[in-house]
Amino acid sequence: MDLYEKTIESQTIYDGSFISLKVDKVLLPDGRTSQRAIVLHSGAAVIVPVDDEENVILVKQFRKPIEKVIIELPAGKLDKGEEPLECAKRELEEETGYSAKEFVKLTEIYTTPGFSNEVIHVYLARRLTQGSSHTDLDEFVEIFKVSLDDAVKMVKNGEIKDAKTIIGLLLAKMYLEEHGYKK
Repeated sequence: MDLYEKTIESQTIYDGSFISLKVDKVLLPDGRTSQRAIVLHSGAAVIVPVDDEENVILVKQFRKPIEKVIIELPAGKLDKGEEPLECAKRELEEETGYSAKEFVKLTEIYTTPGFSNEVIHVYLARRLTQGSSHTDLDEFVEIFKVSLDDAVKMVKNGEIKDAKTIIGLLLAKMYLEEHGYKK
């Protein structure tokens, strides 16, 4: 069976600086029509910064949609025309003050393909150098370090619930185990 849904009509109902929202009328595989509400997002990068002692740099940040402070990896939205690796480098420095001499792309993930086209590019950053952070004016984060093993335990015990952070930590752990950590 061909599962493709052909767009018959599309209407943008909100066009903001961070996201846009459109409603598409689609032709279903069985010939009927339906509507799909779609959040358009420019994409993002998430960084797993691991230092020479195999500690990972994490951030605590308040997230308004869930009304909670959560633990995350540094991450941010791609600027218009920005390459994912450049976004990763920029966000690592802005949020944590760290820069890295080595970046390895671990994967790309679709965050919520049921209603959004957002793609997050996941990078491992190594050979870190500490500087000073310079977050956006409306961004408040607390930076801290834990061992990569402890971060994975935080995933297992539910302290870390952010999907991009979980995926990044687990993939970084797998990558480092497979390739060995080179200081």
